[in-house]
Amino acid sequence: MKKLAIFLFAATACSSITVSYDYDKTVDFNKYKTYAYTEETLKLPVGDLNRDRMMQAVDAEMAARGMTKSTTPDALVDLQVKAKERTEATATNTGGMYGRYGYGGGFSTTNINYNTYTDGTLFVNVIDKASEKLVWQGRGTKTLNENASPEKRESNIKTAVKMIFAKYPVLAKK
Repeated sequence: MKKLAIFLFAATACSSITVSYDYDKTVDFNKYKTYAYTEETLKLPVGDLNRDRMMQAVDAEMAARGMTKSTTPDALVDLQVKAKERTEATATNTGGMYGRYGYGGGFSTTNINYNTYTDGTLFVNVIDKASEKLVWQGRGTKTLNENASPEKRESNIKTAVKMIFAKYPVLAKK
């Protein structure tokens, strides 16, 4: 997999984000008041600027739910990114007939156009620090755009993280 320097969700506005989530329904999420990032998250191979953007977006969502960063956390936040290259083929047929009134031989031409793109997925995992068990996971997938501006990347990351956290068991305080 290529290094994800073209961070996840640095895409154009016409590309939508697909979000899903899962969690342990037996856990009381209101008990989590503090959090910290895992060591793996701090070393995430997405480039420093995009990693900082991701963590700032997560910090905002955690703060909106009454949680603060701590060196002695109740929960750990683990971020993961995956990229998958896809190729889409579109065939177009054109043709005609030889001869009068459609009699005689025919001809056709098939043109095939290939479109290669990369889908990026951001996983946000919340782990109970005491039990070391995964208690919540949110995922967001979007087609990436390597040429997005820094402003667009930041906007897309904030939007994606907000959408991922929309189904977190503790609602954001208004």
